[in-house]
Amino acid sequence: MRALTWHGRHDVRVDTVPDPEIVNPRDAIIKVTSTAICGSDLHLYDAYIPTLRAGDVLGHEFMGEVVEVGPKSTLKKGQRVVVPFTISCGNCFFCEKQQFSACDNSNPAETSDASETLMGHAMGAAFGYAHLTGGYAGGQAEYVRVPYSDVGPLVIPDGLEDDQVLFLSDILPTGYQGAVNADIEPGDTVAVFGCGPVGLFAIQSAFLLGAHRVIAIDHYPNRLKLAKEKGADILDYREVNVLEALKEMTGGIGPDAVIDCVGMESHGLAIDNVMDTVKAHTFLGTDRPHALRQMIIACRKGGRLSIPGVYGGFVDKFPIGALMEKGLQVKSGQTHMQKWMKPLLEHIQKGEIDTTWFISHRAPLEQAAEMYRHWHDEQNTYTKIVLKPEMAKQPSAAKAPASVSEPA
Repeated sequence: MRALTWHGRHDVRVDTVPDPEIVNPRDAIIKVTSTAICGSDLHLYDAYIPTLRAGDVLGHEFMGEVVEVGPKSTLKKGQRVVVPFTISCGNCFFCEKQQFSACDNSNPAETSDASETLMGHAMGAAFGYAHLTGGYAGGQAEYVRVPYSDVGPLVIPDGLEDDQVLFLSDILPTGYQGAVNADIEPGDTVAVFGCGPVGLFAIQSAFLLGAHRVIAIDHYPNRLKLAKEKGADILDYREVNVLEALKEMTGGIGPDAVIDCVGMESHGLAIDNVMDTVKAHTFLGTDRPHALRQMIIACRKGGRLSIPGVYGGFVDKFPIGALMEKGLQVKSGQTHMQKWMKPLLEHIQKGEIDTTWFISHRAPLEQAAEMYRHWHDEQNTYTKIVLKPEMAKQPSAAKAPASVSEPA
């Protein structure tokens, strides 16, 4: 089959790799109909996440058709399913508490040692995201083996297009959990840092959960425009002092809650971020948490800080004093996907959440490497890319130049 594989920093390729096979009775094989490039895939593209190996198949946002099942799978051939990016057994201590991303059984013993050494406990497993999380082949491919298929995949009812439900695989539940973790109360002012796909879903979710006002911070004009269209007030951090602006907009108090949708690769020319960038490029540090530092300073006393943004290692110059003295509550973590997928599907069916409006580009899987370059370098224009493995087989797509993708 064809799949996107990692070969080094800024080097991804669509290669021919072995077809997946059933190896466990609970497995299923999915024929991928839609897969997306996630913002956190760029951490792999930039080689900030350790334990990647040449030839690893990337991608953790995907859906498709069931084509083969193991004897203990609850799926049936022909069903359309969305697959969560986390891999969870459903039976361990954490899964029983609905803390599915912390699953204790999905990350095999031979790959869990590294994360246990780094973080104190083994990480849960995920598709297409390095050997820290199990080394499972990802979904930017024609076919995928799905372990624990009786727990993870969500069967999609007839009448819903892929674009309407694809993002149940990651970014919609991630943005929603980010808003839930902010403990939003009616009348709250919520600041969302970062207006990528997760940030845009966090904005929608904050309003859905009762926020009176959402303030969105970014520097890409098109992203800010999309945030404004969803009802947020916007701040371009290149044009204003974000801390001063947030104080002024909240009567000097600060936002009731802040949501970090930026993660480990903050942009900007602030002194601390420049120092972090130098350390990252000289292997003296890992993450660039400038935005997170700002959030801690910006949030009101007694406020809440939610961190759905991905971080991978260690940071310094961290304002722990402000965090403690202000009495901030902090919630973070990978998304407990199975907890949110079905309720969010119901919101989609009722028309309460729209998942299609920010897709900017659709392209064949064969153009995946090119799309990664665009996503990395042109984020103002490329707000979300969906790859369609079957598109290249369509005559119109086959005739299109390699540099052209189908517009949204």
